Amino acid sequence: MLKVRLPDGSVRQFTHRVRPIDVAAEIGSRLAKATVAAVVDGHVVGADTPLPSDGEISLRLLTNKDPEALAVLRHSCAHVMARAVMRLFEGVRLAFGPTTATGFYYDMDLEHSISEDDFPAIEAEMAKIIKQDEEFERIERPRDEAIALCRELDQPLKVEHIEEGLADHPTLSFYRQGEFVDLCRGPHIPRAGMIKAFKLLSVAGAYWKGDSSRKQLQRLYGTAFFSKADLEAHLKAVEEAKRRDHRVLGKQLDLFTISPLVGAGMILWLPRGAIIRSELENFIREELVRRDYEPVYTPHLGHVELYETSGHFPYYADSQFAPIEMNPGERYLVKPMNCPHHVMIYKARRRSYRDLPLRLAEFGTVYRYEQSGELTGMTRVRGFTQDDAHLFCTEDQVADEFRGCLEMTRFVLETLGLTDYRVRLGFRDPASDKYVGSEESWQRAEASLEAVCREMDLPRLDVERGEAAFYGPKADFVVADCLGREWQLGTVQLDYNLPSKERFGLEYTGPDNRPHQPVMIHRAPLGSLERFVGMLIEHFAGAFPLWLAPEQVRVLSVSERAESYGRKIEAKLRAAHLRVRGDYRAEKLGGKIRDAQLMKIPYMFVVGTKDMEQGTVSVRDRIEGDLGAMTLEKAIEHLQDEIATKRVRQVAKSSVRLIETAEGSEY
Repeated sequence: MLKVRLPDGSVRQFTHRVRPIDVAAEIGSRLAKATVAAVVDGHVVGADTPLPSDGEISLRLLTNKDPEALAVLRHSCAHVMARAVMRLFEGVRLAFGPTTATGFYYDMDLEHSISEDDFPAIEAEMAKIIKQDEEFERIERPRDEAIALCRELDQPLKVEHIEEGLADHPTLSFYRQGEFVDLCRGPHIPRAGMIKAFKLLSVAGAYWKGDSSRKQLQRLYGTAFFSKADLEAHLKAVEEAKRRDHRVLGKQLDLFTISPLVGAGMILWLPRGAIIRSELENFIREELVRRDYEPVYTPHLGHVELYETSGHFPYYADSQFAPIEMNPGERYLVKPMNCPHHVMIYKARRRSYRDLPLRLAEFGTVYRYEQSGELTGMTRVRGFTQDDAHLFCTEDQVADEFRGCLEMTRFVLETLGLTDYRVRLGFRDPASDKYVGSEESWQRAEASLEAVCREMDLPRLDVERGEAAFYGPKADFVVADCLGREWQLGTVQLDYNLPSKERFGLEYTGPDNRPHQPVMIHRAPLGSLERFVGMLIEHFAGAFPLWLAPEQVRVLSVSERAESYGRKIEAKLRAAHLRVRGDYRAEKLGGKIRDAQLMKIPYMFVVGTKDMEQGTVSVRDRIEGDLGAMTLEKAIEHLQDEIATKRVRQVAKSSVRLIETAEGSEY
């Protein structure tokens, strides 16, 4: 007998084999018609997936109101798109068709070079398929039969994937819709007619399995929704995201550049961008002093043996730059992590329990070899600086130190107006072998972390198995920007493994005069400064709060006669430690104001002959407009108060939000 526990706590019992759609039908015909998919014991499955014949499961039926259902819909629309392409063009060989955060794509091999000119024909064919409202039928085949079926379908990439990537799968699943049959683990919506709105977005090149040495394919992107209104809102949000693109604004506002001669993924901070970074660093440094952190500096290189001891090499070898061979047997890595260096600072002398907690902080630059196709402006780079810190403490101090790290991260984010966030607890997946350390240390670490987080009543706290670092559990701050896009920013990680005898063998002398092992906490409120600033550019659309703005005031002269007065005003503003420039060109005032607005300058001080006579400035606020004439002393006081309080007067909330789902993948 199967017991099915529903979200309301009720239990239904079945003596025969059922599917989620059957459970829905027993509850009511309207629910059965609306059911898109289901969540069984935390896993999304198709509505037609057979449930166990006995035992007890939890079941949540998904309709078009549930976020998880959107990913299922989009996955099905990827199949519809591939089917349409196969109807229109000869010799289409299919690769993979997963969902993305905002839609889906399908990689295909075909002679015809797809362009945007083909989109109307493909979309028309997709509309015909959807109108037919055929079912998505799941088919399972033994391994040998699955290979034979893919050969019969003339799909060599699928055959290759079964033989190479699915070697340990004795049984494989396909989905059939009309004449279209595709190797796929699912899940899918019951019928194509549930797709109410879709759009093709772009086409790009992609290598088979992401390997540049293998065949190049065509990747066709699209998105889909349960309603036309949702699609229209999403497309507006996409346009808004383009307007806020940090790569475009970074160039427009002279914030950063990337030079091919320097290297892909290596950010060159221009003076205006460097000011933003410097202000953030100064803000963090002030907090570090207030919270008793000690600054350190470490080199950009380290012996390979250092990272072998820590476990970062060869564990992360694929994402690290190749070792540098100096003398025979002497190899170095450009620094992929700061933590092993901080460990060696701890080991530089003997430590007593009286020395703990020891909090070491560094703006440490590290290097990771990201694939060239994954590099994106400032948000995905090869060299980046972390506002990194490592705390060494006793077991009794763990709760207070971890709490202090969480409080600091929360304070930093909320000071910047980033109040829409959730906290994700990344725990170990017991079924995985990628983690180091004993079962006992992991259980102790996870229990300590969760207890502290729940005591603090952090917003939207959730636990995700498999998201831990290889050495310990962590708490990630996942921040939503003005478009609703989520960014994983601040992180706090608990580590019993690097200090262990199996790794670095850290010790301190306890009150019993015996050696004890400290606990280590990794902490970075901003994470990568490059990624954080890239996110801030998009969140604020380049219009930073006054305290962060590269140029805080621009003095605008109305006429040539007012230039000398304007320069005196500029000098006094600079003496008051304000970042200021003057615009004394022989241009109309309206043009000067427009130029200042385009550069997102928070304040403009307009000076004319009347201001000269009265000793005033006419203040123009980027947000509130004309504030009228005031004395320079009052204007400076107004700005200094806004800077001192780090006021975020206008968090750049958008009226449109990107509708995202979790990314998925096929076999």
